[in-house]
Amino acid sequence: MAVRIRLQRMGRKKRPFYHIVVADSRAPRDGRFIEKLGTYNPMTKPATIELDRDRAYEWLMKGAQPSDTARAILRFKGVLYKKHLMRGVQKGALTEEQAEKMLQEWIEAKEAKIAERRRKTVEEEAAYHAKIAGKAPEIKEKPVEEAPAEEATQEVAAEQQGEGAETEAQEETAEAAAAETAEEVEKAEEAGEGEEGKEEGQPVEESAEEETKE
Repeated sequence: MAVRIRLQRMGRKKRPFYHIVVADSRAPRDGRFIEKLGTYNPMTKPATIELDRDRAYEWLMKGAQPSDTARAILRFKGVLYKKHLMRGVQKGALTEEQAEKMLQEWIEAKEAKIAERRRKTVEEEAAYHAKIAGKAPEIKEKPVEEAPAEEATQEVAAEQQGEGAETEAQEETAEAAAAETAEEVEKAEEAGEGEEGKEEGQPVEESAEEETKE
């Protein structure tokens, strides 16, 4: 009888949940099984895996063949690493104490990474819900420093002096423009009178010449 370590689908539609089981290869996927080794929930982030490492290792050593997904789970949980270390113990490269210590260090490092990933996921979810809630970020206003009374008085006086100087400059500019305009008007009037005199003088000269001829 060929024995396999595989997944048995549970859960509802579009929300899968799996049992990790040891079953006869001839049995249906969701049918009878020999032993349940753990559970696998791919809907969480990261995926939640509960597995009895010792029992899974024993079935591997008995010759049970894992499916592709089950093999990835066994590798993720360190069962295949334990098999590799035990092979080293059999060959005399390691002692059982050394192999057990190396396995525990590996498991602790792996669990630390998983815990960090879960913490980041919780923070991301919290940030997302805070963003959806529409809470405006808090804006901290810097306190305004009040200037001393003497400095304030000097600033006001300087502003008044500046305004007075601007007013005087504007008045001088207006007076200069008015003077230029008056000069231009006088010149225009003088030029107009000169032209009129010339026009009146021409007929007088013509009449004098006619009288002399007669």
